[in-house]
Amino acid sequence: MTATREEDVRALVLQAAVQDPDAWEALYRRSYPRLFAYARRRLPSDELVEDAVSETMLRAIGRIGAFEWKGAGFDAWLYGILRNVLLEKHRDRARVTPDPFVDGPSVPGPLEALVRDDQLRLVRCAFEQLDPDEQEVLELRFTGGMSADQIATVLDRKAGTVRMAQSRALTRLRAIFGELDR
Repeated sequence: MTATREEDVRALVLQAAVQDPDAWEALYRRSYPRLFAYARRRLPSDELVEDAVSETMLRAIGRIGAFEWKGAGFDAWLYGILRNVLLEKHRDRARVTPDPFVDGPSVPGPLEALVRDDQLRLVRCAFEQLDPDEQEVLELRFTGGMSADQIATVLDRKAGTVRMAQSRALTRLRAIFGELDR
């Protein structure tokens, strides 16, 4: 996040703390796509995802007075709330794997589509073989765009531990993918 954007977020959070509905709307619009993407990996339907993200924002509104600007910032705080919502409401649900090719070609040709589908299947299969903790670290990092410090705050771990977990998870993912791609 650039200094200007961080300053903008800080200003919005200060306004939201005094229950400014426009500030909450701006924070919601800013955060919704990434929160949705994170929750989508864990829930089987868009309706459940929308409910989880809405619940997250409702809890944030109710708890904004307790928010403090510490290391990881507002985004990590929201992800922490969303993570708790998901854990509380859906402990026994089946996991949904990420689509690492979201930004792929908009209209692939037949060969590109076949290769993409095959690669996607292999990546999903490899990702599913990771431990849930490894999956979560990678999702927060790559889907959520969070830094190791932010992930550490969300997961209540040390940043060095998160970096090591991310490195090991990526190494395992590459190895599993390599075995599947033979």
